[in-house]
Order: sequence, then structure tokens, then C-alpha cells
Amino acid sequence: MYIHLGGDTAVRTDDIIGIFDLDNSTLSYKTREFLFRAEKEGRVINVSTELPKSFVLCRKKNKYYIYICQLSPLTLIKRAGHISKTGD
Repeated sequence: MYIHLGGDTAVRTDDIIGIFDLDNSTLSYKTREFLFRAEKEGRVINVSTELPKSFVLCRKKNKYYIYICQLSPLTLIKRAGHISKTGD
């Protein structure tokens, strides 16, 4: 199964390690350092030019990639099918 992240980008749900809120998670120095290092290594992919709300950490062939996304983490989780629309 694939999840649409925005623009013309979709990733396999099996490749997703985590979906994170950008505002809350970047309060941590370690997270900011991790994102900065990934950007220097060319592993950060922006899927939109709009204001980012989340990032999706993915693994593919023993390498990780970070997708910066304008969608909220809750929207992405719903798209992945992990939360039903009724909240059950």
C-alpha cells in the first residue's frame, strides 16, 4: 500500500518508520541535529513549497530519507489507514 504525501510523491507504507509533527519534534536539539545532518547528506526531500507541518522518516534499502510535508501528521496517519474515520 502507498500513502500520498502531497505533490506527486507517494511512499510505500512498509517503508515508513515514523510520521512526526514538525513543530513539536523540532523542539528537541537531537531532532534538529538529525534533520540538519540528513539535509547535509542529501536525504531530505521537500514535497511541497507550502508551510511544512510534518516530516515522514522512511527507510529504503538500508538508507533513510526524510520527506518534509505540508500535511498534518493526523492526515497522513489517516491516509495510511491506521485510524478509522469514526475514531474507533
